[in-house]
Amino acid sequence: MSAEVVTLGSMWGDVALAVMGGAIRVGTPFLFVSLGECLTEKSGRINLGLEGVLVLSAMTGFAGSYLTGSAWLGVLVAAFAGALLAMLHGLLCSLPRVNDIATGIALMLLGAGLAFYLGKPLIQPQAAQLPALEWGAWSDSPQVQAALRINALFPIGVLLAVFLAWALANTRWGLIVRMAGDSSDAARALGYSVNGVRIWATTAGGFLAGIGGASLSLYYPGSWNEGLSSGQGLIAVALVIFARWRPLACLGAALLFGGAGALGPALQSVGIGWGYHLFNAMPYALTLLILVWTCSPKRSLQGAPMELGVSR
Repeated sequence: MSAEVVTLGSMWGDVALAVMGGAIRVGTPFLFVSLGECLTEKSGRINLGLEGVLVLSAMTGFAGSYLTGSAWLGVLVAAFAGALLAMLHGLLCSLPRVNDIATGIALMLLGAGLAFYLGKPLIQPQAAQLPALEWGAWSDSPQVQAALRINALFPIGVLLAVFLAWALANTRWGLIVRMAGDSSDAARALGYSVNGVRIWATTAGGFLAGIGGASLSLYYPGSWNEGLSSGQGLIAVALVIFARWRPLACLGAALLFGGAGALGPALQSVGIGWGYHLFNAMPYALTLLILVWTCSPKRSLQGAPMELGVSR
């Protein structure tokens, strides 16, 4: 075997490891935001304000970590900030003649505006960062060690995906959430407040999305700036549709989107610089392809809650 073939194989092996590590690193915020939106939509409500939730929680999480010196307290602050903004969305959407989509867009602008205004003093300072799990310590290869340096929030997100999938299918509250999303009349007939269920689900979804925001500012990229989110909150809505409203499928979709986002830096790390910006656009191109695919008249939206407009 020639030296050129060995070198080429090693180079593409490094790219594969970098994409694998990047899929987890970049996909962790997608995972939490998509799980939050999955729970929200299961109740029959859509939250397009997730971009504002993500940006505001990233800023407040960074501020909490900076002021307290604890990254985990920063995560809690971010989660509660996301929950409060999502609760506002849920409360407003419960009013008569209020549209979910329009309210979500307004909340997206409100959350982003608050984050940009209140976060200006935080652009330069450094805050305590979330720890990394060194799952690659067994290997002598720097590439393997880098690929298996895992965000400490990622295993928590995996467990949440498993728990949410189980709870929605096997628990009383999971049945109530799905009933509110599939048939509000049936939920009311059984004595449940549909608005109450949806407000609770939207708030819990914002809490999970807030953890995703904390991952952005406290792990990767690990700082606060106004362009931190880059539309990930809106992409998460498409990701939930792609996952067919299934929490475990959200995990796979988040890793797919994360891998797409990590492809450009992975290629650049082995000296392939051409098309760098094109590869960086992969998550957005993937989002468009998914939307076209799922909206095809030949393909039904199986699994969509019946109370969502996309299923009508």
